[in-house]
Amino acid sequence: MKHLFFDLDRTLWDFEKNSETALNLLYEDLKLSDHLRSFRSFHTAYKKINAELWHQYGAGKITKAELRIKRFNDTLKKFDVHNEKLAIQLGDGYVKTSPYQTNLFPHTTETLDNLKNEGYELHIITNGFKEVQYIKLEKSKLINYFDVIVCSEEVGKNKPARDVFDYAMHHANAKPANSIMIGDDYLVDIVGAEKVGMQGILFDPNKSYREGTHEWHINHLNEIPGIIPWIKKSTL
Repeated sequence: MKHLFFDLDRTLWDFEKNSETALNLLYEDLKLSDHLRSFRSFHTAYKKINAELWHQYGAGKITKAELRIKRFNDTLKKFDVHNEKLAIQLGDGYVKTSPYQTNLFPHTTETLDNLKNEGYELHIITNGFKEVQYIKLEKSKLINYFDVIVCSEEVGKNKPARDVFDYAMHHANAKPANSIMIGDDYLVDIVGAEKVGMQGILFDPNKSYREGTHEWHINHLNEIPGIIPWIKKSTL
């Protein structure tokens, strides 16, 4: 195994924590307390709506532009606030604010340092939008760890589509047999990668998946260096 492909959001970059911080800032700046009961209720509604709309985006049912505004418009409507101008302000503000947050999962940099020192080539495959993913990587001081960075919109499809993994491996000059995908989404990251012949490591920091969901199932990033030799042995 030579090439390690990482997902970014919810695998290295702590999406939930960074998103909540950005939304809290916008809640204060745009005085949403004048319209809504509390930040907690707003955040809870937004997370549910955003997850569903990301699923629709991944299936090609809505566009990126629609996703960015609709998630806030639909959230405001949950509280009987019909204000498209405010939804647009939230959409624009979120894209400008969230990627500048820098919370990472524990052991991110030490694990990447360890893997680099052991001679692995590190890459990113993300379904996130290109213009914000690069900001996240730069502001979190992660970008220099990675040789190839692929945002799925460059391919025109999202993970778990085979084309995304093939595109990334082509640009990394990697073969499936010497590649591992590390990500938090079992179907999108792991099953998608394994369908093209890669190995997968399921990163599950919140223990969202039942034990035994996958053979290579970890809760902490610093488990990765120790598990790779076992993956290599299993493929011999």
